[in-house]
Amino acid sequence: MATVTFKGAQRWYAGSDKPAVPGLDLEIRDGEFMVLVGPSGCGKSTTLRMLAGLEPVDAGAIFIDDRDVTGVPPKDRDIAMVFQNYALYPHMTVADNMGFALKMAKMNSKERKERVLTAAKMLGLTEYLERKPRALSGGQRQRVAMGRAIVRNPAVFCMDEPLSNLDAKMRVQTRADIATLQSQLGTTTVYVTHDQVEAMTMGSRVAVMNLGELQQVDTPLKLYDRPDNLFVAGFIGSPRMNLIEATLRDGRPMIEDMEVPVPAATAGRIRGPVTIGLRPESMRLVSPSEGGLSVEVIMVEELGADSFVHGNTRVGGETQSLIVRAGTRGAVHKGDVVHVVPDPAGVHVFDTETGGRLGD
Repeated sequence: MATVTFKGAQRWYAGSDKPAVPGLDLEIRDGEFMVLVGPSGCGKSTTLRMLAGLEPVDAGAIFIDDRDVTGVPPKDRDIAMVFQNYALYPHMTVADNMGFALKMAKMNSKERKERVLTAAKMLGLTEYLERKPRALSGGQRQRVAMGRAIVRNPAVFCMDEPLSNLDAKMRVQTRADIATLQSQLGTTTVYVTHDQVEAMTMGSRVAVMNLGELQQVDTPLKLYDRPDNLFVAGFIGSPRMNLIEATLRDGRPMIEDMEVPVPAATAGRIRGPVTIGLRPESMRLVSPSEGGLSVEVIMVEELGADSFVHGNTRVGGETQSLIVRAGTRGAVHKGDVVHVVPDPAGVHVFDTETGGRLGD
């Protein structure tokens, strides 16, 4: 196990007028499962590849424990990589694929077989050791790729969107398997994904990136409950958070004629335009006599345990889409007009100009 530290790590690509990663500072704890998440082009894969030695670091440094590995070749960093593509040798058996790196390192046959068998048991691959990759499902092939990394017993696992090629059901099962396996091994893991649901369900901490810069590094629940800025608020959560620009009336935020309830401490920090953030579960349906926002329902998303109402309302003369979790299934239908009000405990307030969170 090991700690990983990025100190001002920067990466420029030739022909670009700005760095892909302008200067990353991030500390990953010993044994931690750190997930890097963000939209395409945010720099998460570049960051992982810098750690693995597959991309040069143009400025700054990267440390594994107290060892500066910035200029160290990939093979000498004690890192094992799992890629989006399985990259298995089609002519080799599962056992040979898993043990190939150990064979190249001239490990004796007995120890090599023991490591392969141990990893196969952990991954549920024992009965497939003599099969070739073409005889395996996508999920099984990804397990073999993971097994190839596990047998090396590295200081750090680097995983670059390893579930992208799997179908939805297999992704759910495999991400649970990876999280369980990492917990058992205790190996420091850096995992890259663009899927925020994947990030929230797997990471002990999650680093949200945008345009090469860290937006927030925190536990999944803190990212959800207390996003630091508008980007994190809009990116984390499924369904997404509703973000509505409010007007100020006597210093109080208003959405149309509805006053938004905010704590006194937060209200005292409002100096200009604000954007109100409301999770779907932080809005409730009320009768028209209670006021609130009038919402025309355009779709009801029935998910079994939950029902999400998708609709449109008018804010500032423009159409604003809203998503609200309905308290009762089957109570709302497409074409209905409903009224919603915010739960005071679930109101997030952001400075519209800076994007920063206001409040404690």
